[in-house]
Amino acid sequence: MIYIGADHAGFKRKEEIKEFLDKKKIKYTDLSQKRVDGDDYPIHAKAVSKEVKKNKVNKGILICGSGTGMVIAANKVKGIRAVISYDNYSAKMSKKDNNANVLCLRGINFPLQKTKQIINTWLNTKFSNLSRHKRRISKL
Repeated sequence: MIYIGADHAGFKRKEEIKEFLDKKKIKYTDLSQKRVDGDDYPIHAKAVSKEVKKNKVNKGILICGSGTGMVIAANKVKGIRAVISYDNYSAKMSKKDNNANVLCLRGINFPLQKTKQIINTWLNTKFSNLSRHKRRISKL
């Protein structure tokens, strides 16, 4: 399952991402509040991260203005390996080498098409399962 969350600054982009996931027939659960004012990114990061850590196959997508607040907050939850990606290479390597389980994205002043490409890359990249990467992850 993919859990998705956004604060007020990422709300519009989250809705666009949901449409994208719907078209690809990818299942998700939106854990965001229904209103777009008065919310804080740590609330959403914690809610998504808690669900992701329940099962190794779960993944999360978090969106705020820059993506930075979400990645900081999500990484406070033990077992979460949240990354922020602004391009396909960082998205790919975050899964291949680091087995990232939460993708944080920028919701303001960033092209939707590029966001879709990053999500596609991240969702379709598998962890390499190489011993050196497993060893490094175990030290987190």
